[in-house]
Amino acid sequence: MTITAQMVKELRERTGAGMMDSKKALVENGGDFEAAIDWLRTKGIAKAEKKASRVASEGMVFTLTEGNKGVVVEVNSETDFVAKNDQFQAFVKQLAAMILESGETDVEALKSANWPEGGTVSEKLTDLVATIGENISIRRAQTVSVPNGVVSGYMHMGGKIGVLTAIEAPEASDTMAEVARNISMHVAASNPQFLDRSSIDADVLARETAVYEEQARQGGKPDNIVEKIVMGRVNKFCEEICLVDQAFVMDTDRKVGQVVTDANADAKLSTYVRFVLGEGIEKEEGDFAAEVAAAVAS
Repeated sequence: MTITAQMVKELRERTGAGMMDSKKALVENGGDFEAAIDWLRTKGIAKAEKKASRVASEGMVFTLTEGNKGVVVEVNSETDFVAKNDQFQAFVKQLAAMILESGETDVEALKSANWPEGGTVSEKLTDLVATIGENISIRRAQTVSVPNGVVSGYMHMGGKIGVLTAIEAPEASDTMAEVARNISMHVAASNPQFLDRSSIDADVLARETAVYEEQARQGGKPDNIVEKIVMGRVNKFCEEICLVDQAFVMDTDRKVGQVVTDANADAKLSTYVRFVLGEGIEKEEGDFAAEVAAAVAS
């Protein structure tokens, strides 16, 4: 029997399953619509796909490093409880290992990649959703590497925040790896906006400078004094938002950049990445009483 696009469309609408899964169900069952629905249900696919519309803003941010490279990945779930599930955590860790090896960070490309135990990442994710009973989604991933040096990571509060810090250095020593990890902890706590002054967005700096200049001129001070005031405030602003200029949280007498050069005069901070779990995701405010009533009615 020929499986038409209209048949696939109708099955998708009935079950909420994906296009490829719907087509496969129809092929496997000779175009029998009801049998295809049952096939999807037994596979857990229809159930899993229906959950995909629910907001997932909990989950886990995970970091994995190896020598001069590292990856940070965020996988979301609907509740914090699922984030503590062994199967969920195993999935996140295996996914991170795959990304670290391949360097692939595009989410859609990752879903099409082969899962080590068979099938694709997407199929493994579908199985996990069906097993655990919550919407789970791969949100984002980023890799970091340096030609020479170290990359170290840090996870705060069991995966609420994940940070990678890369340091370029003549050699990858244990000492430098520890420095990178400590700076990752600093980044988790201090949330710098830029690496250094050269990386500050020009518009951001111009806007701040204009504000400081207007404030200084309101006092009726002469131009040379205004210039010094503005310069001082701009420097303070940069120290607050640039990682290398921030006071190191573990030793406030030194700046972060100095911590690196104290460990090795030829070393320098290359980059950092900071993921916060669920940042930017608009969470739904649910009506608990209505949800209970709906559940009872069904």
